[in-house]
Amino acid sequence: MREFSEQEIVRREKAEKLRELGLDPFGHRFDRKDFACDIVKKYQDVDHDAFESMEDTATVAGRILFIRRMGKASFFSLQDKTGSIQIYISINDVGEDAYQLFKSADIGDIVGVFGKVMKTKTGEVTIKCLEYTHLVKALRPLPEKFHGLTDIEERYRRRYVDLIMNEDSRKVAFLRPKIIRCIQNYMDAHQFVEVETPVLTTLLTGASARPFVTHHNAQDLEMYLRIALELPLKRLLVGGMEAVYEIGRVFRNEGMDQKHNPEFTLMEAYLAYSDLEGMMDLTEGMFTTIAKEVFGKMTYQFGGYEINLDGPWKRISMTDAIKEQTGIDFKEIHDLDECLRLAEEHHIALEEHEKAYGHIVNKFFEKYVEETLIQPTFLYGHPIEISPLTKKNPEDPRFVDRFELFMAGKEFANAYTELNDPIDQLERFEAQLQERDLGNDEANDIDMDFIEALEYGMPPAGGIGYGIDRLVMLFTEQESIRDVLLFPTMKEKSR
Repeated sequence: MREFSEQEIVRREKAEKLRELGLDPFGHRFDRKDFACDIVKKYQDVDHDAFESMEDTATVAGRILFIRRMGKASFFSLQDKTGSIQIYISINDVGEDAYQLFKSADIGDIVGVFGKVMKTKTGEVTIKCLEYTHLVKALRPLPEKFHGLTDIEERYRRRYVDLIMNEDSRKVAFLRPKIIRCIQNYMDAHQFVEVETPVLTTLLTGASARPFVTHHNAQDLEMYLRIALELPLKRLLVGGMEAVYEIGRVFRNEGMDQKHNPEFTLMEAYLAYSDLEGMMDLTEGMFTTIAKEVFGKMTYQFGGYEINLDGPWKRISMTDAIKEQTGIDFKEIHDLDECLRLAEEHHIALEEHEKAYGHIVNKFFEKYVEETLIQPTFLYGHPIEISPLTKKNPEDPRFVDRFELFMAGKEFANAYTELNDPIDQLERFEAQLQERDLGNDEANDIDMDFIEALEYGMPPAGGIGYGIDRLVMLFTEQESIRDVLLFPTMKEKSR
């Protein structure tokens, strides 16, 4: 049986006394008309003496976060979703019954206040309470300290308390939907249509990742939570929708760290008659639009660096980037044995399925280049082995028309000139199955329905995927993905 602390017992006793007075401890509707920060902003520049001739009133509601009692008059702070405002309450203004009700209030209680706007002698915008309404009794006390390293797990686990106590967390929580709304407006302005596609699927396609497995009882069918959005969206290009995007949750059965969460928000967009260059232009425009319209600045602190989003952004091929760092020009190397020798000389370990030209090139990139890409950089020209859904480069079929956007050594977007050749696509899927036989448990399945769709004809297209969580991390200058997710996946709490 649960044991209550002394404070919890006292608060429960107060709740019972409210019931005895005919008041519901957990309240009813309250017609709030104003918000704390709007009031402060409106009156902060008004001179103190000017309030003597003003009769402006406000009706606010929120949580009590501070109380300073002084006999027959007191001050307390009320916090709503916009911030905090000071309240002055006096027995002379509200009457003895209402003042006694206030005196029984605790920090954490939710109340409503109607009063006259004023300013204290110290210059703080304040509401002089004329009517006090109890709304909700908080049965648990708020923590005095909630931000030390010892509480970091509890901050994420009990996000509701974090949002009460931590102004930075509230700021990020409200900025995230503003960023997403800006993205939607930007995509709408570029004639894209937002769509929804299935979360449950019977095939693993669209990305290299391990899935979460579930079961559909009615069909007695094993299913997966989607790992990407790609193939359903490209089916819509076949159907003639031409410019589509989706912002949705995807699920990958992987570890958790500062940059990864097993469920995360992905945006994918596909534009008929475009290509890799079109996706670069779309991406640079989207990021700079968010920077200007939501934040009003072009530089951000992220990953220990100052990132400048002013364009034009750097564009460089993967082989040229490797050559810059190592002097090795893989574009001029065609012999696999030479690649294997270079990998051994540079102490690059290879799994059996990675003993191929493209995988070795990618390993060199990951070891020598990735962490050096600090300012916004479009890295293009990936090997075909690591890009099963991308159109081959017409000049060198060992590579595909793909780019990744990097900042602060981290990937922010992945784009393709889309593969629309059904014969080539089937061969790529079959190669993925061969890799699975060699031990690659993240290889794609063959989606024959998608092959059939391509056989009806998909227009040439550009496509791109963005990690929305990492994008929000950049713009809100957060170093952990858990700080931009309201409810990150947590390890089970030990009992």
